[in-house]
Amino acid sequence: MPLTEPEAPARDCPLCPRLAEYRTTNRTANPDWFNAPVPSFGALDAKLLIVGLAPGVRGANRTGRPFTGDFAGTLLYQTLLRFGLAQGRYGADPNDGLALRDCRVTNAVRCVPPANLPVPTEVSNCRRFLAAEITAMPRLTAILALGVVAHAAVLRARGLRASYAAFRHGAMHSLPGGLYLGDSYHVSRLNTNTGRLTEAMFEAVLRDVLKVTSATT
Repeated sequence: MPLTEPEAPARDCPLCPRLAEYRTTNRTANPDWFNAPVPSFGALDAKLLIVGLAPGVRGANRTGRPFTGDFAGTLLYQTLLRFGLAQGRYGADPNDGLALRDCRVTNAVRCVPPANLPVPTEVSNCRRFLAAEITAMPRLTAILALGVVAHAAVLRARGLRASYAAFRHGAMHSLPGGLYLGDSYHVSRLNTNTGRLTEAMFEAVLRDVLKVTSATT
């Protein structure tokens, strides 16, 4: 039986007034962009869910696919291709034919925030969509959080306090219910340009995550 996509924000979601106003501004300035809550990418029967922060204004907000059209997407998807978690070619375009394998990608906040940084109430408002996402994935084994905000959002979506597990790049946390939560610094241009995150560091995290997912059936 086909899996049912979880609850997702409507195109004109009103939950966060600041984000709704920014969405309207972007629609006026760039009417040919996606300019709406960005849906998740990948199949629901995947064993790995990657959770980012929020769409980039010229990335996913423009293209309508998570991490597509900006620097972060290049690092993320090229790495997924090397590890067999994607197939095809990443062309920074939702029509490039790229497909994920046993992996799904989403964001803690589905709408682009000003300055690419959501405020805590916006993360909280979007939590129900992340919670529904996790619940709707029957084979989910591991979640990879890109950054501390995504890490905390996953914990709260699972009904846990943020203090349940501290964010630390490279850490792997065991959550109630059999899930594992892995941590990585965000694949942003800032982090890579400053050396806070290198390709080798990100690959090391993915190797640890794959050990968890491959150990389960």
